[in-house]
Amino acid sequence: MPCALCGDIIPREVVRCPHCGAWARRRDFRAVGVAVFLLLGFNAFIALGSGISLLRAGGPLRGETHDTYDPVNTGRVLAPYADVFVVCAVLAGMTGLLYLGWLWRAHRQSPGPHRHHRVWVVFGWVCPVVNLWVPPRVVYDVWVNSGRYRTTERQVAGAVVAGWWTFLLSGALLARLFAVADVETLADARFDVHLGVAAAACQALAAAFCMVTVFQITRLQLLRGD
Repeated sequence: MPCALCGDIIPREVVRCPHCGAWARRRDFRAVGVAVFLLLGFNAFIALGSGISLLRAGGPLRGETHDTYDPVNTGRVLAPYADVFVVCAVLAGMTGLLYLGWLWRAHRQSPGPHRHHRVWVVFGWVCPVVNLWVPPRVVYDVWVNSGRYRTTERQVAGAVVAGWWTFLLSGALLARLFAVADVETLADARFDVHLGVAAAACQALAAAFCMVTVFQITRLQLLRGD
């Protein structure tokens, strides 16, 4: 298999790469981390593009009046964006599966101490109510335990994780509100557009903050293995 760092071929019976010295057992972890990072970037790109497109689609509403406003035509224009958010949710779910596999291994490789057992890497996302706060705590523990962080650095890591989780929940909620909102009046249509743009922005920011956590944890754990 090729080395994840330099690309040189590493025989399976060899522990370290003969060219760059990287640990062979960590090459797959780095490859998965890179894949998750790229998928998150794609998620952010799609969400950002959707928000910009929706903002441009809602531009004509600024020149509308109550007399000229057509709710049927506006509903027809905005309806596809609800489907776009569904596609974004499916893509995020696919990315999340790979992310959980990466986080499971990252949790195992971080020395600890951890506030939650490794099973909560998975169960923390599927258990009702608990999934509102356990996932970011797990990610934070894995991050700060993967390196030697001072208090200020731990606070920065906590702020990044909190930002990721806040934007993720906000984006999901706003996307749902956008899908069920009506456009019977001009004010409703303008508000619906604002909801959609805010949902897309939150989703893009959530993906960007998550990219930071994936990059930092992967980098720290690779450095520990060298």
